[in-house]
Amino acid sequence: MSLFLRVVTLEEAVGVIHDIAPAPAGEEIPLSKALHRVLARDVPAAEDIPGFARTTVDGYAVRAADTVGAGEAIPAILRLSGEVSMGMEPGRPLGRGEGIYLPTGAMLPAGSDAAVMIEYTERIGDEILVKRPAAPGENVILTGEDFPKGGLILRRGTSLSPRDIGILAAAGHDRIAVYRRPVVGTISTGNELVPVKATPGPGEVRDANGLMCAAFVEEAGCRPRPYGIVRDDRKALGGTLDMAISECDAILISGGSSKDIRDLAASVIAEKGEVLVHGIGIAPGKPTIIGRAGGRPVIGLPGHPASAYVILHALAGPLLSAMSGSRGVEKRVSVILAENIPSQKGRVEFVRVRIEDGRAFPCFGKSGLLNTFAGSDGLVQVPAEREGFEAGETVEVILW
Repeated sequence: MSLFLRVVTLEEAVGVIHDIAPAPAGEEIPLSKALHRVLARDVPAAEDIPGFARTTVDGYAVRAADTVGAGEAIPAILRLSGEVSMGMEPGRPLGRGEGIYLPTGAMLPAGSDAAVMIEYTERIGDEILVKRPAAPGENVILTGEDFPKGGLILRRGTSLSPRDIGILAAAGHDRIAVYRRPVVGTISTGNELVPVKATPGPGEVRDANGLMCAAFVEEAGCRPRPYGIVRDDRKALGGTLDMAISECDAILISGGSSKDIRDLAASVIAEKGEVLVHGIGIAPGKPTIIGRAGGRPVIGLPGHPASAYVILHALAGPLLSAMSGSRGVEKRVSVILAENIPSQKGRVEFVRVRIEDGRAFPCFGKSGLLNTFAGSDGLVQVPAEREGFEAGETVEVILW
C-alpha cells in the first residue's frame, strides 16, 4: 500500500470519525451508580415538584393584601392562628387578618399567598406585628413551580454530576436510563518502548502513551482496556488487534502511524478492514490513521506523547463522545495573545500555550521535547487559511 493516502482536512477527518462511530447503546441502572454516566433519554417530571406550596423562610404565612402599607412606625396587626410543623398539613385555611407561623420548607396553608420573614415581625401575645409589606408570591414556592408535571428535568446526553443525582432523587427517579460505557482498547507499538517502571536502555523510551490514552478514555466516560506494548512485528500486532476487535468497541493504537515503511499499523488495519484516512492537514499529527478493523473504529496516533495528546483531543474526543452519547463540550477561554504565533498556511496547527495574567504565551520548543507539553495550559488552534496570529489578538484556548 502507499505510504500515505490522500491528505484530508481536519474537518473531513472529523466527518469520517462521526461516520464510523457506533451508535451508543442504552441500559438502566440504579441512580446510586449513575455518577458521571450519560443520560440516554430526556427525563421528564412524573409529578409536580414540589407537590405542595411551601415557604422558603422562617416566618408567617399571610395574605399579601393584609400587609399593604405596613412599616416600622405603623405595622400591620394580624391575629396568630397557629403554626405548621415540618412534614405536616395545615389544619385549616388562613382567614383574613390572620397569620400562621411556619418554618422554612413547611407547607403553605390554603388562603395564604406570601410569607413574611420573622426578622420583619414582632409577636405580642396572640398578635403579630408585621413591619414590612409582603408581595404576592414572596418567600414561597408554589406547587409545580420547580418542575411542573411533564416538564423537562434533564436532557439526554447530560453527564450526571452530584448535583444532577440530587435533582433526580428529589424527583423520585431511583433508576435511570443511561448509555453503556464503551470499551476502548489501547495498544502501544514500537521496538523502542519499555514499561513505565523499567529503566530505558540505549535507544529506548518508556511507554507514556499507554497510560495517557487509558486516562483520556476514562475521562471521556468510557472504559479503557490496555493491551500493553507490541513490537513492530506484523504477526504480533495483528494478533493483538484481533484480540482487541473481539473485546472492544473501538481501538487506539499509538505509534506505527508515521510514513516510515517499518511502521505497520496502517497495513495491519487494512488487512483487518480498511484504512479510511492516513494523512491529515494538521500539525502536529499529520500521519494519523483513521480506519475500521473487524467493524470497529481504529485511530492510529503519533508515537510522541505531546503529538498523541493533540490527536486525542482533536479526533479521539469526538469519537468517544459519539460512542458514549456525551455532548463532549470542550472547555475554552478567550485571552489576549502575548506573542506572535507563526503558522504554515494550508494546514491546521495546534500550538501549546500557557496562560499567565490573562494572556496566552506560546510554548515554543523542539517537537520531540515534553517540557513545553508539561508547562502548557492548553492549545490554540490556528485555522488552515491563516498564517498564524499576531500579539494582541484575542484567541480561544482549548484547555487541557
